[in-house]
Amino acid sequence: MTRSQLLTLLSLLPLLLATGSAPQASLRQAAAAAGLLVGTAVRPYALSEAAYSETLGREFNMVEPEDAMKWWTVRRNEGAFDFQQGDQIVRFARAHDMKVRGHCLVWDHDNPKWLSAAKFTPQQLAHVLQEHIATEMKHYAGQVFAWDIVNEAFDERGRLKDSIWFNQPGIGFSGEGTAYIEQAFRWARDADPGAVLFYNEAEAEGMNPKSDAVYAMIKDFKQRGVPIDGVGLQLHISRLDFDARPLAKNIARLSALGVQVHITELDVSLPLEATGAIRSDDLQHQADIYRNVLHACLQNPGCTAVQTWGFTDKYSWIGSHSHGARGGALLFDKSYKPKPAYAAVLEELSSQAMRGH
Repeated sequence: MTRSQLLTLLSLLPLLLATGSAPQASLRQAAAAAGLLVGTAVRPYALSEAAYSETLGREFNMVEPEDAMKWWTVRRNEGAFDFQQGDQIVRFARAHDMKVRGHCLVWDHDNPKWLSAAKFTPQQLAHVLQEHIATEMKHYAGQVFAWDIVNEAFDERGRLKDSIWFNQPGIGFSGEGTAYIEQAFRWARDADPGAVLFYNEAEAEGMNPKSDAVYAMIKDFKQRGVPIDGVGLQLHISRLDFDARPLAKNIARLSALGVQVHITELDVSLPLEATGAIRSDDLQHQADIYRNVLHACLQNPGCTAVQTWGFTDKYSWIGSHSHGARGGALLFDKSYKPKPAYAAVLEELSSQAMRGH
C-alpha cells in the first residue's frame, strides 16, 4: 500500500468505527484506499444544479459523458465538430481532480441523420470514420485517459450486428469478421498513443454466447498485437436475483488475457408500485446486487474501475417512456439522498481497503 493510500485509509477510520452516526467518508475516498476508480456518467446541463455538481465532485473520481462525446452531439453536421458539451465535462473533471472516460466512437446507434442515411461507399465511410476518430481523440489527448472505441458490436448469439460500420455499407471489411473493429482500434492508437483503448459491450457480463464472442475477439487481438487495452462490461441489471459469480468468472478470464476490465454502465432498476413507490425489500435486494458487483470487481486486480450510469434517479435513463414500470436504479434518489445501495458500495470499498488492497 502506498503512503497516499494509507493516509486515505486512516481518513476512513471514523466511518469504519462509527456506531450509528452518519458516514463522513465518500465513495471516492474509500475507492482511493481500495485502489479503484469509482465513476459515473454525467449530463453537462445538470452541472449547473448545485446539488448535482456537489454530489458528483464529492463522491466520484471518474466521469464519463452520457451523450456529450457521441456522434450526434459532436458532429451534428458533416463539416463541423462541436466539442462544447464534452469540454464542459472535462473542465469540471479537472477542477475536481477526476479522470475522464470517453464514450463512444463507433456505434450503430446515436448517429446523425447525415451519416446514417447517406449513401457513402465503403471507402468514403472509412475516411469519414478515421477522420472522426482522429479529430475527437486528438482534441481530448491528455484530457481523456480512456475511450470506448467500439460499442455493442455483437448480438445475443455472439454474431456481429448489421451496422453502417460493418456491412451497411461498412468500411471495407464486411466479409472479414472483426476486421472493421480492429481497424478502428488501430486508428485510435495512432490518434492518441497515450489513451487506454476499450471495447464496450452490453449483456456480456456473465458467461454466454455474446461474452464468449467478445472473449474470442480480445484473445485474437492480443495474440496478433492489435492495440486493445480493456473491456467494458455495462451491467444494466433488471433482475433482483442477479448472480455475480458468472461476472467474476468472466472478469477473471478477460484479465488473464492481459486487458483491464471496467464496469462501465452499472444500474439496478426496480419495479415501481402504482404510486411510483419502491418496496423496502427491493431496495435491500438492490443494495446486495451493488455490493456483489463491487466484490466481483475488487477480487480481481484486473478490474480497475466501477462506473454507474448516472448517480441520481432525478437524471436517469431508467424511468423514461420505455422503462415506465421501473425506476430507482441508482445510488441516490431524486432528492440526492443516499440509498441502501450507496451504503453497501461504501462498505464494500472500505472493507477492501481494510483488507490491505
